[in-house]
Amino acid sequence: MAKISYYTEEGLNRLKAELVDLKTKGRTAIARQIAEARDKGDLSENAEYDAAKDAQGLHELKISKLEEVLSNARILDESTIDTSQVSVLSKVKIKNKKNGAEMTYMLVSEEEADLKSGRISVGSPIGKGLLGKRVGETAEIKVPAGVLEFEVIEIAR
Repeated sequence: MAKISYYTEEGLNRLKAELVDLKTKGRTAIARQIAEARDKGDLSENAEYDAAKDAQGLHELKISKLEEVLSNARILDESTIDTSQVSVLSKVKIKNKKNGAEMTYMLVSEEEADLKSGRISVGSPIGKGLLGKRVGETAEIKVPAGVLEFEVIEIAR
C-alpha cells in the first residue's frame, strides 16, 4: 500500500515545480547529451553514449519516484491542527532537560525537512518521540548518542 504524506501547500508546490523542471529542462538536456554522443561515431564502443543513456535511465527513475510521491501527497489544512498535542505541522518549543537548551521545531514530512530552517521530519527519532505529546509532558527519545529527555513547553501552528 502506498504511503500517504502530508505537506504544506508551499512544500507541495515546490515538489510539483521540481517535477515540471525534470520533465522539461532535464529531459531536453539529456536528449542533447545523447545526440552529441551519437554524433561521435560507433555506438558499440562509445562510452559517452552509454553514460548518457545511463543518466537518462536515472533521470526517468527520479521522475517516476517524484510522480509516486505526488500521487500520495495530501495538503494538510493548518487551521484544523489540534494544538493540544504535537502533530504534523505543529510548531513545538521544547527544552532539553539535561542542558536547559530550548529549541523550536516544526514537524513536517520527510521531503520538507530542513534542520537549518527549524523543520524536522515526523519520521526522525525526535519527530517520532514528540508526536502525541502535550504541553508539560516529557519525551524520552532514543538517539544514536543515547537517550535525550525533552519537555514540551509550547505547541502552536
